Amino acid sequence: MTVLALDIGASKFAAGRVHAGRRVREVRQVDVPPDGVWEVCRALLLEVAGDEPVTAVGIGSAGPVDVPHGKTMPLNMPEWRSGFPIVAKVQELFPAAAIRFASDGACLALAEHHVGALRGLPDGMAMTVSSGIGGGLIVDGKVVLGRTGNAGHVGHIVVPGWDTPCSCGGVGCVEAVASGMSSVRWARAQGWAGTTGAELAKAAHIGDAVALAALERAGTALGQAIASAAALLDINLVVIGGGFAKSGDPLWTPLRAAVAKHARLGFLSKLRVVQSRIANGATLVGAGVLAAGHATADTID
Repeated sequence: MTVLALDIGASKFAAGRVHAGRRVREVRQVDVPPDGVWEVCRALLLEVAGDEPVTAVGIGSAGPVDVPHGKTMPLNMPEWRSGFPIVAKVQELFPAAAIRFASDGACLALAEHHVGALRGLPDGMAMTVSSGIGGGLIVDGKVVLGRTGNAGHVGHIVVPGWDTPCSCGGVGCVEAVASGMSSVRWARAQGWAGTTGAELAKAAHIGDAVALAALERAGTALGQAIASAAALLDINLVVIGGGFAKSGDPLWTPLRAAVAKHARLGFLSKLRVVQSRIANGATLVGAGVLAAGHATADTID
């Protein structure tokens, strides 16, 4: 019996085999191409599946998503942005498999609630800060999906002080200010010569003034968004994963300072923000939980 997990990210696909109900191994990853996107995704799934019959596939996708209709509409994939029927396409590939689909944020929350920092907690928020910014919510012990599957889409909380255009069509979204892609764009506009979020973090750690300013800008915006979300949801723990979240003190110091500045209500006095410790990508782990059937009616709303 082969169970697969698929993570549709803003810039990468990752897929792996689910073992023991929630461990994802034999992970393969490929960049999302500018065109021929499904062909690349299809080839990745077939590579990971091998010759064995597939009985279930869990899919976590960058959003927006349309879970009731099985469609994904990632903002950074022009070819899929109008709505790609990912569930139907994967079902065609593996006709005998149960296909389970959710946003990457919901999968992130599932992972943290099953094996991570939110384990055993009735309420909390999980975020990914990478090429884009997403999130998922645990409320009363359940992962909340919302009407279309987009609940917890924290990347599009509007943060004060910036009018940066966002790929969603709005302005001032935290994703437009604080994601890895956005921070690199801003730094390059200030004369920095690098090309990736990892390079930006490395430059900040050796004292590059523009890189430090970019990470302070990102951390401040993230802290503002987290304080707003925490007040709305009445939570005291937020866990953050994703590659750009690993940028260290140049990102986390301004983030925590902004949380302390803005989360001033008494019921937020114990609010903590921590980094995810889940290896191999929490979204992929959550897709594995989804695929294995551990995310049942009593754990998802």
